[in-house]
Amino acid sequence: MTIHIYGIRHCDTMKKAFAWLNAQGLPYDFHDYKKSGVDLADLQRWAALWGWEALINRKGTTWRRLPESARDCPDAASAFALMMAHPSLIRRPILIRADKCLLGFDAEGWQAFFQGGA
Repeated sequence: MTIHIYGIRHCDTMKKAFAWLNAQGLPYDFHDYKKSGVDLADLQRWAALWGWEALINRKGTTWRRLPESARDCPDAASAFALMMAHPSLIRRPILIRADKCLLGFDAEGWQAFFQGGA
């Protein structure tokens, strides 16, 4: 079963996720949404799972560098537009295997995810 991982290659959290997958011997396809962008359909699908608020990385430098007025996301449509314009705002990694998904990296959570036959 193919594993798809979405994120930004040089992000520290992504490096941990890649290292974890490699240590487990799990092959994966990587989508760098900073280089390749992100589709609105993907953002909508992920928002249906976790809520659009959870998709925004408010701890990163991209968020802090935005003008205060740009940070005002009153609804999903404005948040999606902001994330598509600034893909670094999307929380990462997003891992998809079959029809199951994970948001963020937590080694114990990932271990449980893969042991559960996801």
